[in-house]
Amino acid sequence: MTKEIAFSQQQVEKETDRSVRALMADLKSLFKGIVLVSNVLPVLTGFWLALYFTDTTLRANWELFLLTMIGSTLVMAGALVLNNWYDVDIDTVMERTKKRPTVTGNFSLKMVLFVGIALSVIGFLFLYFTTMEAVIYAFVGWFTYVILYTMWAKRKYTLNTVIGSVSGAVTPLIGWTAIAPGYHIVPLMLAFILFIWQMPHTFVIAMKKCEEYRAANVAMLPVVHGFAFTKRQIAVYVACLLPLPFFLGSLGTVFIVIATLLNVGWLAASIAGFFTKDDMKWAHMMFLCSVNYVAILFLTAIIVTLPMFS
Repeated sequence: MTKEIAFSQQQVEKETDRSVRALMADLKSLFKGIVLVSNVLPVLTGFWLALYFTDTTLRANWELFLLTMIGSTLVMAGALVLNNWYDVDIDTVMERTKKRPTVTGNFSLKMVLFVGIALSVIGFLFLYFTTMEAVIYAFVGWFTYVILYTMWAKRKYTLNTVIGSVSGAVTPLIGWTAIAPGYHIVPLMLAFILFIWQMPHTFVIAMKKCEEYRAANVAMLPVVHGFAFTKRQIAVYVACLLPLPFFLGSLGTVFIVIATLLNVGWLAASIAGFFTKDDMKWAHMMFLCSVNYVAILFLTAIIVTLPMFS
């Protein structure tokens, strides 16, 4: 009898563990975990650099830091959840999104809508206790992503990528303006870099998932104009990044050198696309380049301004 009870308890524990893992996977998918984290990093970088250039410390602004990071994360999470809610019909068609909880029915659409709105509102309330400028930039990002990109441009126009890029570009400005006015060259240039970066980043994703976007009738650039045209656009946008680090001389020579090496390497990889026979392999390589590019660039901006290096 004791063995039977022990076996039953083990089964219950296994089932509970499976349920928890399934729930965590659904939440990660709903909040687009990787996308969310990649947008939080520029907010953190903007905040840190504002501390550096205003000659103040994180310790003196600890509460403001928490309000900024929590508020911006919640606003972005709310926007991503609302994107999942609105795009459920597309996600049903596309292979890579068929397991999202909005498609599987694990979360009801009514609940997802409520969560998206609630997270957005709570996030803005947190940011309200920082500065109004930070709230404005956060709202610009939220409105651009949810209304202009998700609900208007994504399914109709290849310019959807340009419109959507605005939402990601404002992230360092949110962090910076929680501390200081945003008309400084550093946050503006970081925002411009992010704006340009998102074009080739999104284009290679669209190439990788071209047939899925075609099946879902989403007007992504490779679907409408083909791979050759998309490759040219990728190379042009990556080339546009080349001069931008030189506007950030205040971050030091090390930053300029690392950023320039990243730009040259990514441009070389872009040009290689004109000669490749395996577009999918090249697109995947370019995707990895773009993800590592933005992570290394923004982490470098933090590292070179740490007290031990500055």
